[in-house]
Amino acid sequence: MTTRREFVRALTLAPIALSRETRPSTGFVYDEIYLDHVLRPDHPESPERLRRILLEMKREGLDQEVTSISRLEAPLPYIEAHHTAEHVASIRKIETSGEVAKAAVGGALAAVSAVSHGEVRNAFCAIRPPGHHANNTGEEEGFCFYSTAAIAAKYAQSVFGHEKILIIDWDYHHGNGTQNAFYDDPTVLFYSSHDWQAYPGTGDPALEGKGEGSGLNINVHLECGSKDVDMLRAWDKKLLPAAAKFEPDFVIVSAGFDSRKEDPLGCFDVTDDAFRRMTRTAMDVADQYCDGRLVSLLEGGYNIDGLAKATVAHVSTLVEG
Repeated sequence: MTTRREFVRALTLAPIALSRETRPSTGFVYDEIYLDHVLRPDHPESPERLRRILLEMKREGLDQEVTSISRLEAPLPYIEAHHTAEHVASIRKIETSGEVAKAAVGGALAAVSAVSHGEVRNAFCAIRPPGHHANNTGEEEGFCFYSTAAIAAKYAQSVFGHEKILIIDWDYHHGNGTQNAFYDDPTVLFYSSHDWQAYPGTGDPALEGKGEGSGLNINVHLECGSKDVDMLRAWDKKLLPAAAKFEPDFVIVSAGFDSRKEDPLGCFDVTDDAFRRMTRTAMDVADQYCDGRLVSLLEGGYNIDGLAKATVAHVSTLVEG
């Protein structure tokens, strides 16, 4: 296992000062504070996830092709605009992890800002803890503390005026916190492909939204053992027609790589090629409807080597675009 000292010595992602004509198109959010959160020493959602991602990026030369984005230092007002006061107060009391969870949201908001200002075309956030299971229980749910993607979507709307947000969640587990945030909201199209039988047991395909949000909540159940073709077929049949009708102003990806093959907390057989193709397709949607504006947030992924490889496939595709 890579030690913290070896990791810091091996890689430093510093901001790259380039002109508008020559700068990379992809932003990258990372902060060492994200290594401080530890649920327990043997927990699968470990700091090693980020260490391995960054080392793999360095090995592939991707660290030289992205623009570093510093996290927003004061994201609390935007967290409080989404979560209840009781939930926020409870999470803030958690030593270390409460502060790291806040910093993770700050990273996501900084990426939304950078993309909205045109400083980068798209961005990937190497943040932890993940967020798409968080509701308002006052405690961690499914390794999540704050609903990062939902907060980022509302930030894109309230601060930058992006009226319609598409959230794509390809994590093995259903993004129940995100669904709950926008189930009756006509301004957010939420698409989640997942194993309905897995944690948290939500994500029934019959749940399609309600009221003005009817038809804007798309849950796709994929059976254990599902392959690239199954994942991609769902995009063709469900996501792309809905996105074309919705015409989003901003795209957010909940990039959970526990949907990759050989993940200890998942049972799909999805390869890195599928992540490249899904990334390219999400970029095509963003290019067609919202000038390429796309922010991707790390969610799950617990096979350390597999996570790193899938992330590199994802980020390299963002860069190539």
